Amino acid sequence: MKKRLFGQIGMTIVVLGTLVACSDSNEQGAQQQVEQNSNQVAATANSAQSGSGISGNPFDAPSDLFLNYPPFDQIENSHYGPAFERGMAEHLAEVEAIANNSAAASFTNTVVALELSGQLLDRVSRVFFALASAHTNDDIRALQQQLAPQLSAHQDAILLNRELFARIDQLYNSRTELELSAEEDRLLERYYIDFIRAGAALTEEQQERMREINSELAVLETEFSQNVLSEVNDLAIVVATREELTGLDEALIQAAADEAESRGLSGQYVLPLLNTSGQPALASLQNRDLRERIHLTSLSRGNRGGEYDNRQILSSVLALRAERAALLGYTNHAEFILENQTAQTVEAVNQRLAELTVPAMANANREAADLQQMIYDTEADFELQSWDWSFYTERLRAARFNFDASQLRPYFELDNVLQRGVFYAAERLYGLTFAERFDLPVYQEDVRVFEVFDSVGTTLGIFIADFYARPSKRGGAWMNAYIPQSDLLNTQPVVANHLNITKPPAGEATLLTFDEVTTMFHEFGHALHGLFSNVEYPRFSGTSVPRDFVEYPSQVNEMWATWPEVLANYAVHYQTGEAMPQDLLDKVLSTQTFNQGFETTEYLAASILDQALHQLTVDEIPDAENIMEFEASALAAAGIAHEDIPPRYRSTYFSHIMGGYSAGYYSYIWSEVLDADTVEWFKENGGLLRENGDHFRQTLLSRGGSIDAMTLFRNFRGRDAEIAPLLERRGLN
Repeated sequence: MKKRLFGQIGMTIVVLGTLVACSDSNEQGAQQQVEQNSNQVAATANSAQSGSGISGNPFDAPSDLFLNYPPFDQIENSHYGPAFERGMAEHLAEVEAIANNSAAASFTNTVVALELSGQLLDRVSRVFFALASAHTNDDIRALQQQLAPQLSAHQDAILLNRELFARIDQLYNSRTELELSAEEDRLLERYYIDFIRAGAALTEEQQERMREINSELAVLETEFSQNVLSEVNDLAIVVATREELTGLDEALIQAAADEAESRGLSGQYVLPLLNTSGQPALASLQNRDLRERIHLTSLSRGNRGGEYDNRQILSSVLALRAERAALLGYTNHAEFILENQTAQTVEAVNQRLAELTVPAMANANREAADLQQMIYDTEADFELQSWDWSFYTERLRAARFNFDASQLRPYFELDNVLQRGVFYAAERLYGLTFAERFDLPVYQEDVRVFEVFDSVGTTLGIFIADFYARPSKRGGAWMNAYIPQSDLLNTQPVVANHLNITKPPAGEATLLTFDEVTTMFHEFGHALHGLFSNVEYPRFSGTSVPRDFVEYPSQVNEMWATWPEVLANYAVHYQTGEAMPQDLLDKVLSTQTFNQGFETTEYLAASILDQALHQLTVDEIPDAENIMEFEASALAAAGIAHEDIPPRYRSTYFSHIMGGYSAGYYSYIWSEVLDADTVEWFKENGGLLRENGDHFRQTLLSRGGSIDAMTLFRNFRGRDAEIAPLLERRGLN
């Protein structure tokens, strides 16, 4: 899963805090205008910072480290507040100068000027919100709550500025006369749409209510997300004896003992929870009572009462989002969100989810029957429950394919997977090479840094690898960009991947599950999207594409995890160096559709729940006491309420819908249609070849959001996507 940066503060920094290109139609004259405007903005910024008192603050100027890499070793918690305060003041001063410019509106003095503004705020925001997810602490959490309404108000001050919108509106309505390049025309169009969707055309009274709604949402969404992390830590499973952990890998048992020791529970064992409904330990723990306790605890997060209960917060968020959508003229929040995605309509998303639900449930029911028979075959007489599914799935896998998932782990040592798998595939496909850097500071001791070189040996960017779970990191896996690529700013990308792999005891190898291997390839697909960015306008850099398109390149990159040449290269025993036996490798490849009924159903259930929550009008929002009842009824109405398969995320710990994925969790399956069709293209054209990688990079990965997303796909594929490859992949055909 990828989390786009600035989910907490909307589009202000991403949209308004970057520099854009000159028009190709009059490059020299436009460049002079850019330079003049840059001087004007700089003068305004200097005035705003006078007496601000942040001299010596590491955010005061762009980092002087390699590629403007963040100076993590200099950044202290005390630096954030002053940098945000001055950054917002400076940004607003710049925007006021643009809005009140006495000169007639032009692309350069309005759009380019906006792109020039807010660079200090952009610098501090990118680091602060990245670490708020990756390595938070009490000070960051407190400041995050304080900043939420302030940044919301800051965004509204820009996007609801009537004088500023008048200039944007004038340019948009006369754009055919401006002789703009295709990319400039798209940039102007995106600005106009952003302002309209923010409420720039509303009455003053409506705008005032919009400001109130946005401020309340900013606070509530932050509180919800922080509660999710607090619940994960508060509800970690404490186990009294080693015998209860029978079946769990020895290294994981020791890690559980170490975690207990760190919590002052010497002699006991602690199993931290991950953010999904299902928990990895359920696949191997033989103690059924413990499996049940873990599973029910996981499902109780945010809806069990107490200080971290999220039901009231969720109800309030849904009501405010529905009211905001109505103010803007939409039926509900989902309609508002989907209009700006490739899906475009609620009907299109509902249809796609519905057409997958029936075959997914049919597969899930067949799988449940097989698991129940497996239970009976072991001379047990209980009925299959949700906490049994993973355990008996692994037994069935072992019986059906003569191997179990634990046999794979010795062949999936983390560094081998990274260097001989993820990096190797990128080298073969795109000509990239990687060199670890030990001279650049990191924010946590386990974080690693790599310089990435293009095929001709020039530096492409920096890749930060943050793989281990810790209490200060939120759950899941995601990518973010500390520095986005921009030709005009002369910046090269600094991107990061974050996973949540359990760290083994000191001195022991980190052995991954196959799911963790796939996740590593997936997230690096996002990193490649950021690293390959080659656009003029930072507004379009890297992963700045629609939400239901952004997962597509990362899902394509998963294919190389099981590509025979790549798999054979990295799947070597961590102790002996021997290659994974061919028969075991063949079994890995032969099980790709195994348990797909379960996996598709739990995903679709979460996607349908997301849509159900956000397709409500203001009057239909359930109150806090009825949130969980609504969840159950919505799943039942959609025909996806399987008693043994809970949604991947329940409403009260569905972090995606508090960030950029509200009414957007369907994006993974939507993108997977494009992904599966793309995999077919690679197979048809010879697979892991440089010419294939170069074509994918040049036509799609490097273009970011500078071209319409589906046009990018057609430029790459030569036609629209077909759904048949996805159905075949998931065994739904």
